[in-house]
Amino acid sequence: MKFNIVPVIVFLAMSILVRAEDSLSGVKFVPLNSLTEAAVNQATEPASSSATSASYTAEALPQEDSVQTPYGLPRELMPLWDSLSIKQKAAQMVMVYLTSSQFIIENEIGGVLITGQHLRSAKRYLNTMAEIDSSLRIPLVVATDQEGGIVNRLASYSDTWRGVPSAQEMRRMDSTDIHSLANKIGSALKELKINMNLAPVLDPSKDSRGKNSFMEESRRSWGNDTTNAFKVRAFVKGMSENGVVCVSKHFPGYDSWTNSDHQIAVSSTPRAKIAKNVEFFKTLANDIPVTMMSSVSFVRISSRPAVFEPKIVKTARDMSPETVILTDDLWGVSLRAWISGNERVRSKNYPAKDFRKLVRTALMAGNDMFMITYSSKAVEMINYLAALSKQSKYYRQRIEESAARILKMKYRAGIIK
Repeated sequence: MKFNIVPVIVFLAMSILVRAEDSLSGVKFVPLNSLTEAAVNQATEPASSSATSASYTAEALPQEDSVQTPYGLPRELMPLWDSLSIKQKAAQMVMVYLTSSQFIIENEIGGVLITGQHLRSAKRYLNTMAEIDSSLRIPLVVATDQEGGIVNRLASYSDTWRGVPSAQEMRRMDSTDIHSLANKIGSALKELKINMNLAPVLDPSKDSRGKNSFMEESRRSWGNDTTNAFKVRAFVKGMSENGVVCVSKHFPGYDSWTNSDHQIAVSSTPRAKIAKNVEFFKTLANDIPVTMMSSVSFVRISSRPAVFEPKIVKTARDMSPETVILTDDLWGVSLRAWISGNERVRSKNYPAKDFRKLVRTALMAGNDMFMITYSSKAVEMINYLAALSKQSKYYRQRIEESAARILKMKYRAGIIK
């Protein structure tokens, strides 16, 4: 009788394969075309997001669409991101009072602050902006305070803009009328090359004792709680339809009667009231992509000014991870005085070591964009941030996180095309 060996061979082969599969049960096998795509992706992935190991197990191989960009940057921004030095990334974090076009271009500044003084000489200002636009690789954030009422920069540009309603007056208007007004204001800002409005003011209209706050008395507040959130949205929408980004301020809610621009301001507001004030900001966090920090010290939380207190900045960050956190003017007397421990700070001869401490404190607190009205100090700020990045990987990561948030905000807002 002939013995057919073929079935035996097949049986033995299948047994070997089964054992092999059992021993590799933790390994995820990938089709050849996916492996090829993964290899190409790995070869072209930028150095800043390269893997920590050169070898891969089958399970670790990246799948299609699984390769992440650094800091969640859109792929469209990756060529730009990869081309930037750490100093150029740090420069994106600086918003400075607009001086000459040459200064902005040479230092590749991320944002400029426009005041009534600029708009009173609109032709010269627009010529300056045209020079910057034609030379700067990354378009600027161009910001101004156009709240309405007593904070009305457009009134310096034209008398036709005098009498723009304050926030207090707008909150009594119908939301349709607010939207229409904001649309007209946004259109005027757009003509002036302004793409960021440092408004609305979400500071409470009442302090912790139930009395009118400083912001209410100056008619700048949009209310005491979230009641007017839908009206604020109408204001924000009118601006955004003209490519103007809004900024909520001053987190977590300015309720001190001291002007924090000129002297150290302290608030004894209880934590429960602070939490209530935060709700207005939180409710609108998905509508407003930038939040400005307060310079007031909320002593029930910390002796530090809010802008320097990591716990308070983190509260702002937790509302929306993509929110760009903006400081108020870091050259303000109160913040410099707090850093130095000297309330008599007045002159521009501020110690270099104190200025470095100020910048470092703002960075470590978690702020993304640093406003400063003393232009020459902006260069010092950029150079020091770049120097910090060489001292520690942590500093470098903080700078890159903030620069990435700013670039993403510019991209979403259409500032970067």
